[in-house]
Amino acid sequence: MVRTVGGRSGTAGGALTSIGVDFADPVVEASVLRTLATVESELRASVESADPFVTEAASHLVEAGGKRFRPLLVSLGAHFGDPDAPLVVPAALVMELTHLATLYHDDVMDEASVRRGAPSANSRWTNSVAILVGDYLFARASAIAAGLGTEAVQLQAHTFARLVHGQIAETTGPRDGADPVAHHLHVIAEKTGSLIATSARFGGMFGAAEPSHVEALAGYGETIGVAFQLSDDLLDIASESAQSGKTPGTDLREGVPTLPVLYALASDDRDAASVRLREILSAGAVTDDDLHAEALTLLRESPALKRARETVRSYAEEARSRLMVLPDGSPRRALESLCDFIADRTS
Repeated sequence: MVRTVGGRSGTAGGALTSIGVDFADPVVEASVLRTLATVESELRASVESADPFVTEAASHLVEAGGKRFRPLLVSLGAHFGDPDAPLVVPAALVMELTHLATLYHDDVMDEASVRRGAPSANSRWTNSVAILVGDYLFARASAIAAGLGTEAVQLQAHTFARLVHGQIAETTGPRDGADPVAHHLHVIAEKTGSLIATSARFGGMFGAAEPSHVEALAGYGETIGVAFQLSDDLLDIASESAQSGKTPGTDLREGVPTLPVLYALASDDRDAASVRLREILSAGAVTDDDLHAEALTLLRESPALKRARETVRSYAEEARSRLMVLPDGSPRRALESLCDFIADRTS
């Protein structure tokens, strides 16, 4: 279960603050907030159906809120061209609807009971309903993408294929002899990085940015997406509070193989703490309260967590390097601030 970037947020401004964007220019900030507000209202309209039940189920996660990270990157990417271009908002809708569709499917795969602080669709209705509503949202995203042109449809389809490949790879696990860490990073790139990359690409495309700038934005999006996901997983271990949006150690209790856990299992350190940590983790999900507390303490003090932090920082710095071809200015600095935020939030 690779978690996706997201969480509850009451306002668009709150979303920007919670996700780590720092605007030096209030004009750019106001522009992004306007776009996000428009996306928010049009999201509700886009999931409506002639069937009231379908509308209710499809609106379930829209109403639960979220950081709208993908529309945010569409909007920021468009600032390297024309942020008010008419297809920027529809492009953001395509990305967010695709993301929401995956959440319905993820909750079925993960047998989740809660999503964004509310009962998940599968627990409120049934797995079958959740799957079908996810399919409906994919269909709505595709219908909007058709209005963006052939290239947009092809890009959305390619992104969707990567999402599915990532889910299959996660479900089947690494093949015999494969490196579990490399497999984990591949899954995150496919399931999380791909959609964020297309979001940044769409922003540049439909804001009419230069082609080289569009490619830079896509590369940035993929890398920052992986970094953000990894940092979220580290917070599950490192935070003393529910900073990650869930009770610390939840992934550990559920047996989710996050990067620090994989590094710890792969370690050949022979000190007593490392040996004991591998012993606990090798059993899978740590459900016993005493063992869970012990494992969490050992992980927080382990070289594995330090190594995972260094990996997050390396992704954040790689994302920053992708921005160097973009013109200097407030939009680029806003994107750079996300790199700083991710590098610092798990330090």
